[in-house]
Amino acid sequence: MVTACIFAGGVGRRMKSTDMPKQFLTIGKKPIIIRTMEHFEKHPEVDHIVVACKEEWIDYLNKLIEEFGLTKVAAVVPGGANGYQSIHNGVMKTVEIMKDLEDIILICDGVRPMLTEKLISDSISYAAKYETAVPVTPSIDSLLFSEDGQECCKSYERSSMYITQAPQGYTMRKILWAHNEAEKRGIDNSVSSSELLIELGEKVHLFIGERSNIKVTTPEDLEMLRATYYYREMRSFADEEVQ
Repeated sequence: MVTACIFAGGVGRRMKSTDMPKQFLTIGKKPIIIRTMEHFEKHPEVDHIVVACKEEWIDYLNKLIEEFGLTKVAAVVPGGANGYQSIHNGVMKTVEIMKDLEDIILICDGVRPMLTEKLISDSISYAAKYETAVPVTPSIDSLLFSEDGQECCKSYERSSMYITQAPQGYTMRKILWAHNEAEKRGIDNSVSSSELLIELGEKVHLFIGERSNIKVTTPEDLEMLRATYYYREMRSFADEEVQ
């Protein structure tokens, strides 16, 4: 069994949207989070979807789920004070649904509307094989380290640097152990599940993701995404005209 655990508990401060969290902003008349969820809804290997949502927006999300006919959503739970705690709430709810420790959980932020079926399939298959599966893309830029953002004191070899993506796949055994161990050690602010496991001294399996799988974080991301969807719609319209 495979469950997608989507966390959407943030407010999107970097998006500079004061009235609506970024995951509910629309692209082509459809909210970003719905576009993200639809990829899991349509994937033949995904059985359930669990969403951790900012609590005061749960009713709104439930209405969207009904409006767009998402049938795999098993639960919507309140998010936490940060990303890790939202993931934790989603994982704990998923445990109630998935009883087999060999089952796969896919952990994904709610603002990745450009996911592909192949990426989800790869995350499932690698997680089943290695217990951990983290999509990454090789860094194409030089990387510098600075403590204050003004002076640089260290550079990194670009060829060994990778950018993490989602969905990250794990067996329930591995992710449940990680969250239980984090609670014992007082860890409650890891940026991602892969970073949590690394902080706990574990290794994670990497596989090459897709550069088009952008995370919508800033106004520039939103602008690029809208342009991409507009281009696709125009190209589709032109193809229909030719036919």
